[in-house]
Amino acid sequence: MLLDVLASVARKDYDDRRRRQAQGQARAKAAGLYKGRQEDKKRNAGIAAMLKAGSPWSQIQAATGCSCSTLAQIVKRAKGALMRGAGL
Repeated sequence: MLLDVLASVARKDYDDRRRRQAQGQARAKAAGLYKGRQEDKKRNAGIAAMLKAGSPWSQIQAATGCSCSTLAQIVKRAKGALMRGAGL
């Protein structure tokens, strides 16, 4: 029973900290102070060039250290640019 009480107190503390952090970020975003991490444009341009050259994702990940989600985001952005360029 004591372990259950300690676990619930720890969980409540964790939830409270997460909620307060989200509130602080929302307040900072509204004030224009929170912009998030800046994009590494040079690395992303290199990744886009490697994708255009037909390199496999695993090779790109090994060379740049980026994640699958980053690669997917760059592919999605490139496809969107192609669609806008084609007038679709």
